[in-house]
Amino acid sequence: MKQLSNSELIVNSNGSVYHLGLLPEHISDTVITVGDPERVKSITQHFDVIDFEIQNREFKTAGGRIGNKPITVMSTGIGTDNIDIVFNELAFLLNFNLQTLEQNEVTKSIDIIRLGTSGSISKKNSIDSIVYSKRAISFEDLFQFYNHSFDTLTFDEREYPVIDCSSQLERRFNSYNPSLTLTAKGFYGPQFRNAQLSPKYDLKDICEIDYKGEKVGNMEMETAGIYGLSKLLGFEAISLNAILADRLNGRFSANPQAVIDRMIKETLDLLCNSNS
Repeated sequence: MKQLSNSELIVNSNGSVYHLGLLPEHISDTVITVGDPERVKSITQHFDVIDFEIQNREFKTAGGRIGNKPITVMSTGIGTDNIDIVFNELAFLLNFNLQTLEQNEVTKSIDIIRLGTSGSISKKNSIDSIVYSKRAISFEDLFQFYNHSFDTLTFDEREYPVIDCSSQLERRFNSYNPSLTLTAKGFYGPQFRNAQLSPKYDLKDICEIDYKGEKVGNMEMETAGIYGLSKLLGFEAISLNAILADRLNGRFSANPQAVIDRMIKETLDLLCNSNS
């Protein structure tokens, strides 16, 4: 089994992992991730029981139950750099002895559902709709630092990984429309917003990206990192996206919170009432 050093798996004085501040018992078989720490409460307000709430830096985690279903909800902050921290530390909590820093003989998997917001660049994904990311393009550089065998597409003479969602979770959430999601490195230039600084690429350039006959449907900042690390770590993951912006027509939702609240309620219903 793999043995890590104190600088590779950093443990706090109370025995918790370094950034998340969590112990193994805080992680349920079902984990919901959100970007915004304030959105954790928007989910746990629907719980019958809240067992704990812990916050360290931007990482806020709460655990509880709906009926007999235990769920952990955690905020990741924005971007795949934070996803790298969260998912590696989830794997430490599940699959390592935090005292000896040795990997457990038997490793565990969990179901991870991202509830996020996104902008559409496809007429198929209308404003105020909810879609799931069938696959995601890693339009940032996280997986330059890991060995992998993900499929790729080429844009401007560079290759970018394309990573599928969990087929197991897809069957549970396939009442939503699927989308090819582009995961960007930032919010302005990397998502081709012509703001104070003009971006290198135009939005129409991204609309021309094609992966096996499929065009990009939406853009956000975490999904590819979640999918890629989940594949490498043995987790099941799916990303749901509340479409708040219509980038093609320059419009933003008139009531974004209503769309987010609907996504939360529908997700919890699917998780707690599904037989799959």
